[in-house]
Amino acid sequence: MATLESIDEVLATHQPALPSTRLSMVEQTLTRLLLVLVIGVTLGLVLMPETVWDDGLRPIIWEPIQQDAGAQGDAGYSYQNTAIYTFGLLASVVVFQALFRTLQLPADDKMMIALIAWVCLAPIFRVLEDGDFFPSSIDWLLISPIIHLHLAAWLIGIGFISHLIGKEWDSVEGDIGELNIRIRLVPLLCLALLFMWALLFRPGYSEHDMGLIWVVVGLGIGFASLIFAVHATRDWPTITRGLLAFAVGACFVGLGHWAQLAATPWVQESVQESGRLPNEVVLWPALIVLGIPGIVCAVLYRIGKDDARQLKLTGFEAGVLPEGISIKSWEAEEKTVANHPIEQLSNKALLASPLVLAMVFGQLCDGFATMVGIDYFNYSEKHPLSDAVIQYGGSISDSIGWDVEGAWLFAIVKAILVGTIAYIFVEMRVENRQKHLRLLIVLAVLIVGLAPGIRDIGRLMLGV
Repeated sequence: MATLESIDEVLATHQPALPSTRLSMVEQTLTRLLLVLVIGVTLGLVLMPETVWDDGLRPIIWEPIQQDAGAQGDAGYSYQNTAIYTFGLLASVVVFQALFRTLQLPADDKMMIALIAWVCLAPIFRVLEDGDFFPSSIDWLLISPIIHLHLAAWLIGIGFISHLIGKEWDSVEGDIGELNIRIRLVPLLCLALLFMWALLFRPGYSEHDMGLIWVVVGLGIGFASLIFAVHATRDWPTITRGLLAFAVGACFVGLGHWAQLAATPWVQESVQESGRLPNEVVLWPALIVLGIPGIVCAVLYRIGKDDARQLKLTGFEAGVLPEGISIKSWEAEEKTVANHPIEQLSNKALLASPLVLAMVFGQLCDGFATMVGIDYFNYSEKHPLSDAVIQYGGSISDSIGWDVEGAWLFAIVKAILVGTIAYIFVEMRVENRQKHLRLLIVLAVLIVGLAPGIRDIGRLMLGV
């Protein structure tokens, strides 16, 4: 059996991978293309506003956002803005992963956990916007895709503050370094959370006839969880600690307002004339929408945890090739690297990683939430492609005499899709320089899966 030393000797004969500091041809091309588009749109808005704005971006992008934020309720997506959002998301993934790689930001499981918390934050805010909590002057900030750009600005700000603190004190070992990190990080994060509350939440209190007991409880838990998260992540990089702690605190602040909506519901602007309050709180959808994906993820974690633990002991990351080794050279020595820990342990280890577990949970959550919401609560689908699947499922239901809509087919498609994606991920190997790309791909999948799933279950439970 080949040893690690002999495998390394064989791989050393091949051309090394592109250095992390250099951009690939694809990264260069997309970066330039994105810059050209931004400059072109900016010049178009200045020189040809009627064509670019009045006849272009306004009806395609801005008017649906206005409609979504207004009293008329949800606006559907078109094939045009869906294509724009999809291209923008994919291009941003490639460009920003290159930027994060050159800045040497963490791209490990800890960072993934922190980013998951930020993904959860968006739908928590979005449900409150659906319930007309936020005043009209700021509610457009909580509408897709603006909400993701808005929260990205908060993420960058929190990350920058945490990075500056960590840059000075992460290298200082022992209690002195940790103490200096805490006395700087915790107060700044608390001030930032207080500012977010004052900016986004406080204006809504005067807009509604509502109680404040659960709001106060949510604020207390939010600040307490922020402090606890910082203390519980001592061995983490400061930038990751800051991102996780702030997002967790903000999530609990938002959930406190969910509880307040359930306890003392306010009249929704979209149904002001009828004076309708949110429906009675129902909890059973959560058992399906959250319970089934949770069970699936628990099984996957159980399958992969032992291999993940063993791989960690070897010093390698699941699915990530050693530094300087290219995919081409790895595949060329397929028989030789078959004895490498990465090949022997990565497949199962990835099943227990936050990367795969988050994707599986998010996509299943979205699928089941859509099924329950449409088939049993008479909600509707905004996305044209998803709606086409649901309509086809409805035709099948009609043909067999089943008295439900067709969202059950959407849930099946989601399950097949996430199974395929998970299989690709556990089989895929990435170069060390591609870790950030893998991370942001998962983040993009969560934005279009986990985020709408949590939003849907929140609306179902609160009757929004």
